[in-house]
Amino acid sequence: MQWTLLLIRLAAEPSRHRVAVWRELRRAGAVSLGPSLWAVPAAPGFAPLIQRAGELARCGDGEVLVFDARPGDQATGAVLEEAFRRAREDEWAEFAAECGKFEAEIAKELAKGKLTAAELEEEEHSLERLRRWYRELKTRDVLGLAPATAAETRLKACTAVLEDYAERVYQALHGAPVTGEEGNGAR
Repeated sequence: MQWTLLLIRLAAEPSRHRVAVWRELRRAGAVSLGPSLWAVPAAPGFAPLIQRAGELARCGDGEVLVFDARPGDQATGAVLEEAFRRAREDEWAEFAAECGKFEAEIAKELAKGKLTAAELEEEEHSLERLRRWYRELKTRDVLGLAPATAAETRLKACTAVLEDYAERVYQALHGAPVTGEEGNGAR
């Protein structure tokens, strides 16, 4: 596997520039190899990350030096791949946990009988956040890890839970269930 190495050169102060670059690299899935050295797979999806990290570094009068790299031996390649795999698996696990929280939140609202349009809108926003997060994770999971498939299943389950909740809110607000015929204009 080919890698792109990013050597970050920034002044120690003010620290906000280093923190901004660090946060961007972590958010985009880069793996830290040391205080100023990061690695990402050499894949087109990471180009925007590299560009954004460079922009942030330049804002702090720094720079990002970019190198194409191929591990010199299998052991080095395995270390890089394992670090990247672990980081992705941690992200997928966190995503699955957030899906569980989403489902628990809707279950809590149902148990309380909180069937309002405002609550539905809030839950719709939460599901959209999960969808965006899933797309971001999927983009940087160039290894095609098994937790990605499980995450897709969890996201579909969250969508079904929200659709059921929306149906219940509609029934509570309008006093009648939505049927296939009503949606088609038939009586």
